[in-house]
Amino acid sequence: MKKVILLLALAVGFASCEGDQGPPGPPGLDGVDGIAQSFEITLNFSAPDYSNLVVYPNNIEVIEGDMTLVYLLFDEIPGNNGGTVDLWRLLPQTLYSDFGEYQYNFDFTTGDATIFIDGPLSTDFNLLTPADLNDQTFRIVILPVDFIAQNPGIDIANYDAVMNAANLDSADIIEIQN
Repeated sequence: MKKVILLLALAVGFASCEGDQGPPGPPGLDGVDGIAQSFEITLNFSAPDYSNLVVYPNNIEVIEGDMTLVYLLFDEIPGNNGGTVDLWRLLPQTLYSDFGEYQYNFDFTTGDATIFIDGPLSTDFNLLTPADLNDQTFRIVILPVDFIAQNPGIDIANYDAVMNAANLDSADIIEIQN
């Protein structure tokens, strides 16, 4: 019993000990505000590589873990109010033609994206028409890693769903002149 009381007294004694406060740690990195960002660019593709390097605007900050999505303006369709509505499709977007299949695709880093046309070796890219190559409009949407964690069920293939969830509208789209 004496040993138990002694152990209890020692435990209380050690628990109440407090020493000098240590030095402060190094400052951390500033947090990102978690706001989704988007910009639009119209590109022309040409041989031999059929690709375009798109550098993000200076006011768009991308960090590791952020999701970069690229949408192609695929068509304009009649809207409910008599006008037209833009139809956006998530890349990669595979198209089939008489001469084979080809695909608009992209890769990205934290500072840029490369948008390119790709396809199997059997595809003759010389047969692409000016409509396939010229004045192709893309919207690049950057979703912060925190946004992705808070919206795990978002349908990223649905451009309107992504824009609504990110609280972005057409006024928030930065237009880049190429």
